[in-house]
Amino acid sequence: MKLINKLFSKQKPVMIEFCQRNLDQFLKEENYSDFNRFLNQKYINYKEYECQSKCKECRQSPYAVVDGKFISAENSDELLAKLKAQAEEK
Repeated sequence: MKLINKLFSKQKPVMIEFCQRNLDQFLKEENYSDFNRFLNQKYINYKEYECQSKCKECRQSPYAVVDGKFISAENSDELLAKLKAQAEEK
């Protein structure tokens, strides 16, 4: 029964917005494939902006905006974990 629920679950789309400068500063090369795998799921929509005018936050830590909610983390691994958790809540 759980398999059927997973196959036919209606996952709501999640919109994630990134700042390109923030990604360039904090995203580690070894995390590219993990982020890519996550972002290419069919219920994930994402957009990368050159700047989101959150300069103070941008300099301090990696962040993303998920469905209008600001999410920050200590490092890119933690950010990905938080993004996955937010997506699962939907």
